[in-house]
Amino acid sequence: MSFQLRQEYDEQTERHMKGVYETLGEKDRRRYAAVEAEKLGHGGINYIARLFGCSRRTIARGQAELDQLPEADPAEGRQRKPGGGRKRKIESEPGLEDNLCGLLQTRLAGDPDDEHVVFTDLSPSALSDRLAAQGTPLSPPPIRQWLEAQDIKRRKMDKSRAGGSTPDRDEQFEHIADLRETFRSRGDPVFSLDTKAKEHLGFLYRAGRVWTSEPFQAFDHDFPHWAEGVLIPHGIYDPLRNHGHLNLGLSRDTSQFVCDSFYWYWRRIARHYYPQASTILWLCDSGGSTNYRHHIFKQDLADLAERLGLPIRVAHYPSYCSKFNPIERRFFCHVSRACQGMLFDSLSRAEELMRKTATATGLSTTVHTICRLYDTGREVRDHLLDTINITFDTILPKWNYTVAPQ
Repeated sequence: MSFQLRQEYDEQTERHMKGVYETLGEKDRRRYAAVEAEKLGHGGINYIARLFGCSRRTIARGQAELDQLPEADPAEGRQRKPGGGRKRKIESEPGLEDNLCGLLQTRLAGDPDDEHVVFTDLSPSALSDRLAAQGTPLSPPPIRQWLEAQDIKRRKMDKSRAGGSTPDRDEQFEHIADLRETFRSRGDPVFSLDTKAKEHLGFLYRAGRVWTSEPFQAFDHDFPHWAEGVLIPHGIYDPLRNHGHLNLGLSRDTSQFVCDSFYWYWRRIARHYYPQASTILWLCDSGGSTNYRHHIFKQDLADLAERLGLPIRVAHYPSYCSKFNPIERRFFCHVSRACQGMLFDSLSRAEELMRKTATATGLSTTVHTICRLYDTGREVRDHLLDTINITFDTILPKWNYTVAPQ
């Protein structure tokens, strides 16, 4: 009784496969046949043996070798010996590399604080033109490769250098660390507060990429007056619970908005987790809506303490040190990641995207919108410090104080 083996590929593909098989050595033939047989699954060995004209035992041996292949070694299987092939023009042509070095030396600058940092304003194309004028032409690609071999690459600016310093910086950092430890040992809450960069509602471009079948359509210009509104995201981060909350303002970032934001968060969320709290610690920046120099902030803080019925202890991070505020690296960066590349075409869309902010380490996020309008230029009450219950610390009192209810 006769039967016909199945045909997995069309005739042209089979012809190409057999052509490749014939060009290989004996070892590579059986391994190639084994790979093709494994791709086909049941019945694949019979089909490949008939197609290549080899035995089933040969394919089985190839499969065994596949299971015992060692880790790939770049030195093995080379078609040429190391150093073989045509020499690069920059190495073979006399005077070319000297001319290139000479051009760079005349247009090379460096960092006065770091001898290893050098840079040039000449691009590979400009260097190519100057080399051609000296009678040693060389195209831009090999020049680019040579520059990269000298560790001179096209790099973007690294925004990491501190723009200023303060003599009391270390002392304040140590004081904040002591305060955090004291509050945690007592079971009192510690919150890190800050206002994230404002966002525009509407079809304005936002940086980032997303998985999508078609790109979102944004305006070709980012004019603020084309926006349908503005969002002021005020963040409150609880390091102990690894929880972040965002109150989205629709007006301005003022100290009154910050206090209203915390009041809503405390009444609706935080107080249920800290029912026995006797005082609250705020970690915030020294500028912006929580500026330690502004009496209006202390006035709004005193009103908030009255509403909460709890003292609020404030510790400001020194000037130029806002990046050390825990909310920056443990919450805001993840909010930016969750929203990158997405249009804030509506308030509900912005809330939905921000609410999805989470991490594998357990970060959770809640979002609320505050629709109240806030005014700037408000006046401070007369003799403010005499009318509110405020106590300044003995350590750096300008940055550390407690505001309690009357």
